[in-house]
Amino acid sequence: MDEPVMELSDAEHRRVWDRFYEKFSFQPSTSPSKWPAIKEPGASVTWSLATLPDEPDYERLDRLLAIVEQGLSSCVGPSGNLFALDWQHPSYRFAPQEVGGPGQPAWPLSPYPDGDYYIFLTEDFRIGSFGHPWEESLCLFGEELLDVTATELDKVLGLPIRRSGKVVGPA
Repeated sequence: MDEPVMELSDAEHRRVWDRFYEKFSFQPSTSPSKWPAIKEPGASVTWSLATLPDEPDYERLDRLLAIVEQGLSSCVGPSGNLFALDWQHPSYRFAPQEVGGPGQPAWPLSPYPDGDYYIFLTEDFRIGSFGHPWEESLCLFGEELLDVTATELDKVLGLPIRRSGKVVGPA
């Protein structure tokens, strides 16, 4: 890639989203009866984000973003890329090692789903995150990502609400 963040072309945007819809059985909805909106992979953990907006200094939100961004970056290595998908808006391919630091461009989206579905994926779709704005949840998937993030996210967000797509705690 010439630039650290590149908007997907129309053709690539359609190809990546079509693949996402198919692989994850994505069914966007504001209706709780249709959540979680994706078929959560076997190696996945989902946390509620409901407590974060009430925090006046955003300390836990900032910590959440740092944990997820660092985790995703570590999973792609020094030369890998990620997709950053924003439902019904421009989406991106970017080099996480070249964004977010001093003098670098910002991450193209936030792992926190602020009003829309925000999705981060490795190019092979094995590892990533799915932020659900209406359920107020964040699903991380891929053993490697969970190994480097889950313990710290439990400290920030509390116990998960789902593991491998199965309910384990209060929603």
